[in-house]
Amino acid sequence: MADDRVSVEAKARAERETYDDRPIHAEPGELPPEVQAPLAPFNGAEPPAPQWFKDAIAREPERRFVESLGSQLEVLTWGEVGKPGLLFVHGNSAHADWWSFIAPFFMEDYRVASMSLAGMGASDWRERYSFADFADDAENVARATGLYDGGQKPIYIGHSFGGGQVFHAAVKFPERMQAAILVDTGFGGPPPEEIARRQKEAQRVANIPTPDRGGRVYPTIEAALARFRLMPPQPAGNLFIADYIARRSLKRAPMPDGSGEGWTWRFDPHMWAKLDRSAMSPPGAEGPKTATPMAHIHGDMSRVMERKRSGQPSPFPPGMVEVEIPNSHHHIMIDQPLALVAAIRALLAAWPH
Repeated sequence: MADDRVSVEAKARAERETYDDRPIHAEPGELPPEVQAPLAPFNGAEPPAPQWFKDAIAREPERRFVESLGSQLEVLTWGEVGKPGLLFVHGNSAHADWWSFIAPFFMEDYRVASMSLAGMGASDWRERYSFADFADDAENVARATGLYDGGQKPIYIGHSFGGGQVFHAAVKFPERMQAAILVDTGFGGPPPEEIARRQKEAQRVANIPTPDRGGRVYPTIEAALARFRLMPPQPAGNLFIADYIARRSLKRAPMPDGSGEGWTWRFDPHMWAKLDRSAMSPPGAEGPKTATPMAHIHGDMSRVMERKRSGQPSPFPPGMVEVEIPNSHHHIMIDQPLALVAAIRALLAAWPH
């Protein structure tokens, strides 16, 4: 009977979280071990990785910061200035290194940049966040990193929440990009009761985190890695990728009891409460009119596609190019990274010309 109750509660929580990829709290046992704590069995050790992955991350990017709207934004770049530009944008609570094993596959033919959105990665936190500001940030990063210097506008590529930012920029500012590739991107805010609960929860926080003090601090990196999980919840398809991402999601922070330094997550834990989500509301079943060519790459087991199949409204324009990646959940770059590379390469070769 207890197992049935846990199953029902887990299902209800999972259904709520199809609305967004915001971090949520899950009690031990609430999710399957491979979902709740995929890296725990390694006790801090790195899982074995194939040679292609080692070769990709060995092609280290140039790491720098670009100033935008008074904030310093973390940016990684590959390839020569003067080649056509690609801008990669990560999902919620993620960071630029989510693309560090994908971007090198394009550096021979493109000038590539991957940015950490404000409030995430090593980028500055803000008092408020908005889609308009994220769009301006992306434009400022593209300009500063030479993505326009090849004589044509760059192509934006965004995953999940980052795909939402790319979509918004493509609709509002089509003059800024040649085309947009969305990777498993969905829309729709949390239900009203969930928004109210989160706002009440945020108001109870006595000490608002600062850029050098995030949420929970773990005494060791092993303990922190054991708490890493993906949002929305899913198994981590390739554990060596999950480990790589998780290690770069952490920063040093003082222990609350003054016993020394520990590890905490780099994203602003109150980013979602500070975010103006009005731009995420679907404008209608037909979607907005846009002059920007768009394509959508999605996983065949993704919750985004479950939402679409259920008949929920989509903001995407009719007739948009769709590419499905087999055997993949929402986080395609973890589940099927080489298939994602192949899909993006195919699009760049044959579309939107």
